[in-house]
Amino acid sequence: MSATSGIITITTDFGTQDGYVAAMKGVMLGVCPDVRFVDVSHDIEAQDVMEGAFVLRNVVDHFPPGTVHLAVVDPGVGTDRRPVAVSLGGHRFVGPDNGLFSLVLSGRQPESIVALSNPDIWTQAEPSSTFHGRDVFAPAAAHLAAGRDMADLGDPVESLASMHWALPISDDQGIQGWVVHVDRFGNCITNISRKLVRDASGGRSFKCYVGNAIIKEMNPTYARATPGDPTLLFNSSDMLEVAIFRDNASELLDIRKGAAVNLVFSDDRS
Repeated sequence: MSATSGIITITTDFGTQDGYVAAMKGVMLGVCPDVRFVDVSHDIEAQDVMEGAFVLRNVVDHFPPGTVHLAVVDPGVGTDRRPVAVSLGGHRFVGPDNGLFSLVLSGRQPESIVALSNPDIWTQAEPSSTFHGRDVFAPAAAHLAAGRDMADLGDPVESLASMHWALPISDDQGIQGWVVHVDRFGNCITNISRKLVRDASGGRSFKCYVGNAIIKEMNPTYARATPGDPTLLFNSSDMLEVAIFRDNASELLDIRKGAAVNLVFSDDRS
């Protein structure tokens, strides 16, 4: 038996109007009646694996060890992409092997990975080719939440699919990254971390080229910025963010998810 918190988080692109999430929860309650669910988000943009990876990465470390994280953003459902479970730092992750766990695993080595190949844990001998969330991932997550060992779920796997394109690129001149998420306030969150900026810049100041803007201003909080002017800040996850205090940076600066973000270092050191 493995240590468990009895918590399963759920992250999907299913929305809430069609009953898909409820079906998965019903399956999980049948396996582990005392489980506690935390709905992270069901509003991931349809089939957007990168957004799912971003949202998942931002919440994982706030849950206790023994938590199971069920994530289903699965445009390749029914193909030869593998269903997997991953153990990392006392947490277990269940979902498709399509890069969804890339950001969680970035720079960290999982303790174990298994393919969900044991039909005894599936809800039916022939899972639906369009709903592995219900027939494969949900029961696997519930078995883990009930304390079942990873090895019971299927065969060991050596490595996972990754999204290398999601990582920023840096050199002595600057950093190239991307907007990976636009939140409901219109703040544009990049894949550029505070640590990367600190290490790559060596204390030099920089300009940020993104959308239709060139931004020099950096502030510690939204309210420290001049209302109406674009600013840079590091958010609560220590990622570089483009914002406009009391306004919508995405709309005003014509920035969308996937937009290039270029930091160009100067010779001035702060």
